Amino acid sequence: MDWIIFLPVRNNNGAVRGKKMLKFYYSTAPNPMKVALFLEEAGLEYEAIPVDTRAGDQHQATFKAVNPNAKVPVIIDGDVTVFDSNGILLYLGEKTGKFLAPDNPAARGELLSWLMFVATGIGPYSGQAVHFQHHAPEKLPYAINRYRFEAQRHYGILDARLGERPYLLGDSYSIVDMAAWGWARLLPVVLGDDALPALPNLKRLVDEINARPAAERAIAIKDRHAFKTEMDEAVLRNMFPGNYQN
Repeated sequence: MDWIIFLPVRNNNGAVRGKKMLKFYYSTAPNPMKVALFLEEAGLEYEAIPVDTRAGDQHQATFKAVNPNAKVPVIIDGDVTVFDSNGILLYLGEKTGKFLAPDNPAARGELLSWLMFVATGIGPYSGQAVHFQHHAPEKLPYAINRYRFEAQRHYGILDARLGERPYLLGDSYSIVDMAAWGWARLLPVVLGDDALPALPNLKRLVDEINARPAAERAIAIKDRHAFKTEMDEAVLRNMFPGNYQN
């Protein structure tokens, strides 16, 4: 019997013709960078679509049709749209079978617990600490102290856990480490230049991930498109519209 092998027809960029490439709406903020890291680690083909939040792209009707919450990151994977960085990491991890916990209920519970710890603690407290220290129109000592304290406390929990194991879920690098890396790599902005060296176990993880080729490629995504860098009044209006309602 003669066998006929059908090979996929590819475009010049190597993508399979007719196959919808995953779309990744991003900026260079911490949350999109987590997803960029996974995409590069997993070797997934994707189209990077810049959303310049300082220029107000997130408020355009076309983007809000993708994510009504007007935030990045977002992915569109064929007929599936996923927003929120930690939800995207979980979706991609489950789809590819990569960078997840071992297949048992106890490990699954740890993965969900620590992923949500990053989602509901590390990210929000870090973001608010940055906002009240660097962007709020008034320097409010109560708000600054509140969010700095909680950010420090949450990072201390990560550091303590990493003192007992190489990665947050144990012996294997996972989406939880990627989620933590997105914010922890910017600890100098969140808590000052001395913050990360004071958390040696977390610093070890950040340094290890930074040295990975996939992380280098993820960080280099900023060079693909030009984002607005100045922090003028137009930027403040776009990023913090609640301060400009009147």
